[in-house]
Amino acid sequence: MKEFTVLIEQDENGIYVASVPELPGCHTQAETLDELNRRIKEAIELYLEVEAEKEEESHLDFIGIQKVKVEV
Repeated sequence: MKEFTVLIEQDENGIYVASVPELPGCHTQAETLDELNRRIKEAIELYLEVEAEKEEESHLDFIGIQKVKVEV
């Protein structure tokens, strides 16, 4: 279980907008706070799922370190 800080704002039309500063690009909007809460939870879950997939795809196995000499 992880906990995130959610920034909630309201635009000029009364629409609530939520964003998660810790997760760049993770945001959503809704007409009610209850709906906003459901949507931001879903957005966070999807964000973390995509990030986990990226980590799996870009996994590299450590092989070793070596020195290389070149003429300069």
